[in-house]
Amino acid sequence: MGNTLIIFAIAMTFGLAVLCMVFALGRLKQQVPTEDRAYLDTLPPILRMAWPLVRFMEYHIGKFIPSSALEKTSKQLQLTGVSFLMGAEQFFALRFICMVVAFGFTWFALGALEKNSPGILIGITLLGFFYPSIWLGDVRKKRVVQVQKTLPTYLDYITMAVEAGLNMTGAINQAMEKGPQGPLKHEFYLVVRDLRAGVPRADALRRMEARMQMSEITSFVGTTIQAEKMGARLGTALRAQAEQRRSERFQRAEKQAMEAPVKLIFPLLVFIFPLTFLILGFPIAMKFLTSGIV
Repeated sequence: MGNTLIIFAIAMTFGLAVLCMVFALGRLKQQVPTEDRAYLDTLPPILRMAWPLVRFMEYHIGKFIPSSALEKTSKQLQLTGVSFLMGAEQFFALRFICMVVAFGFTWFALGALEKNSPGILIGITLLGFFYPSIWLGDVRKKRVVQVQKTLPTYLDYITMAVEAGLNMTGAINQAMEKGPQGPLKHEFYLVVRDLRAGVPRADALRRMEARMQMSEITSFVGTTIQAEKMGARLGTALRAQAEQRRSERFQRAEKQAMEAPVKLIFPLLVFIFPLTFLILGFPIAMKFLTSGIV
């Protein structure tokens, strides 16, 4: 009887604790202000499901993150074009969520396998925390490659539009309509949006340069601003820029083609050659064994 009462009391205490926790979380969730995403990018489906939790952690934990870390993260988001998707506090909240998910998944997997490995648990948990930053680095590399690939095409469209009599704003609009999809088209869209908001053309282009921080974009922006200040022919300057960017793209392709044999040496030595020797040598070795030579 006494044990039953003790178990009942423990169960009641646990139930009350859970109810209090749910009530407290509900009150904390009500404190989170609503977010206006009218001028922000659309969230991906997976991120949209976790976004209420991201907003919850952003509001209640973001105030404890150092300002230096937030500033550094904000610059990284700007370089990858993700700054119109989430802020620095939201990115840190996403990192914490990934860390918790990685910890829970690893703990469950180790328990299912009946293994006790604190090193694996800690390692995968840390990987979950740093994975969003690794993802940002990959996005930055892909973004640079896509911009370098499509920039000559956009410069050709802008050059033809300027030589046809349009101003720079109209030429960028024509390039956006005809040009390929990609991050560069989105950046030109932001430039046009700044121009429509009343920002001077030079400042709008400088903003694009600061967002991308690429030597090719810096050269394009500097050439455009200098040609307008000096009264030079903008079409001629942009045509020279397009030829230079196209030549650089061809040189990068040649470099990658020359590096391909060197990059193939490791997989050939580690994977292809041993398997080939095994396939060729196994019948010979078996013939020697069956004939009694070995």
